[in-house]
Amino acid sequence: MSARTKARKRALDILFSADVRGEELSVVLAAAAKRAASEPAREASWLYAREIVDGIIDNRDEIDEHITTHSNDWKIDRMPAVDRALLRIGTWEIVYNDEVPTAVAIDEAVELAKELSTEDSGAFVHGVLARIARSI
Repeated sequence: MSARTKARKRALDILFSADVRGEELSVVLAAAAKRAASEPAREASWLYAREIVDGIIDNRDEIDEHITTHSNDWKIDRMPAVDRALLRIGTWEIVYNDEVPTAVAIDEAVELAKELSTEDSGAFVHGVLARIARSI
């Protein structure tokens, strides 16, 4: 598993944790940063995970607007928490990170959705992210 794949999973864990606990994302990120300081072997994945989460914090309103606009009548607060987090990660990578090819961003989000969410989540995440990508 690549460092970026691990980083996406770490970012997902942070986003999901904040969402489920009803905590501020910045607070959960700070706690994760404290834990990461004691894990030098995982530094590469931590750095990109932090970049993802910081990017989502900085652009959350725009990211959520992309998701809402392209999710075909699904309100963002009604989506499963894992799907919501993966859509935010994928949208940030597609819209704000030129280093990640769009196809990779979509594929990584879909694979995590298939592994960690509902039976229909892979197709849902793929559809929303593909529509976002086409609109950019």
